[in-house]
Amino acid sequence: MKAVIIDDEQRARNLLRILIEENCPQITAIEVAEDLPKGVSLIHQFQPDIVFLDIEMPGYSGVQILEFFTREQVTFEIIFTTAYSEYAIKAFELNAIDYLLKPLRHDQVECAVQKAVDQIGKSQVSERLEELRNALNVNNIRKIGLPVSNGVLFIEVDDIILMEADRMYTKVCTKNNQEHLVSKPMKFFVDHLAEMAEFYKPHRSFLINLKHIKQYVNQDGGYIIMDNDKTVSISKDKKDEFFQVMQGS
Repeated sequence: MKAVIIDDEQRARNLLRILIEENCPQITAIEVAEDLPKGVSLIHQFQPDIVFLDIEMPGYSGVQILEFFTREQVTFEIIFTTAYSEYAIKAFELNAIDYLLKPLRHDQVECAVQKAVDQIGKSQVSERLEELRNALNVNNIRKIGLPVSNGVLFIEVDDIILMEADRMYTKVCTKNNQEHLVSKPMKFFVDHLAEMAEFYKPHRSFLINLKHIKQYVNQDGGYIIMDNDKTVSISKDKKDEFFQVMQGS
């Protein structure tokens, strides 16, 4: 069997090649490419059985591979390599597309290759890729729906400054000093926005957008001032974590 590795990072290409050579004896020939156009050319020439494809590369997304082949030409299985967050991993799983989560491990490479070998010639790869592309595009929408009295209000996630718990309701504060009282508990939003790194819960009553922090005040036990001048409490056991998050954001 033959394989092609397409990844813009040389270290990633080298590591994956070593892991395949050491753990996947069914693959006897490997070629590598540093970007999608070169990888496409290599696929046409080399006719691999499996393609290892980085989903995030300069200039192209890995799912754009469909733009370079007809459905009939996609006779190879694809294994994506990705550092994507959990929401994207769910999209891979829902569309039966295999993936390797960076940093790569030998056991996951071995397992993914075996699954791909079992699928060769049995599945409609192009259809699954099309569904994956659609799913990833949906997840890239940066809006959230807020149930309000006369329907659903869609607002940009980046416009949210903070959320404050109000019993079984949540007060959502956005840019331009707007406030929306939503008939959803805080937990709903904590769960819904869990994969968005800019949102942080410094206190059981608050969920804040780190992009809209104005100041931390080291008085009265410590508290945060947001861009709309609202003050947010911070739990004692969250202070160290808060500063670590801010240093890494």
